[in-house]
Amino acid sequence: MYDSSTQFDFRDPDAGYSRLAAALGALLSGEHDPIANAANTAALLFTALPQINWAGFYFLRGRELVVGPFQGKPACVRIPLGRGVCGAAAERRATIVVPDVQAFADHIACDTASRSEVVVPLIKQQRLLGVLDLDSPQPGRFGDIDARALERIAEIFLAASRFCAGQ
Repeated sequence: MYDSSTQFDFRDPDAGYSRLAAALGALLSGEHDPIANAANTAALLFTALPQINWAGFYFLRGRELVVGPFQGKPACVRIPLGRGVCGAAAERRATIVVPDVQAFADHIACDTASRSEVVVPLIKQQRLLGVLDLDSPQPGRFGDIDARALERIAEIFLAASRFCAGQ
């Protein structure tokens, strides 16, 4: 069972992310709706992770990503595949870590305070469903440990959620 009073300490990132993954698994246990699960996943990430100003989902609709549940300032609603960090991660089907978004040639700035970003593609049974996107106002906030841990978070979300053919 999920305990909302759980405190997360990321001084040891591996231990912090391990507790976060366990908390997410408990939070999503028994719920299969992808929108409900995305909302709770975004809220948990936003409240648990330090130095984050946006955490959320974009879901694939045709040839573009459409904003889903998130925490943070209002976001870009539609992103074509291949555009920005989210579109690039979706098109490549690979996690992208951007230490300095100003150095990413095609960065789409929804929140001008964002300085770094990590985007994890959501792939289930070889089908691209969307991306998990996190932004930070701190340059260099995300690294390999974050990328691998957030890929695990995405796996937990995908395992819990049942997507219909049209989603």
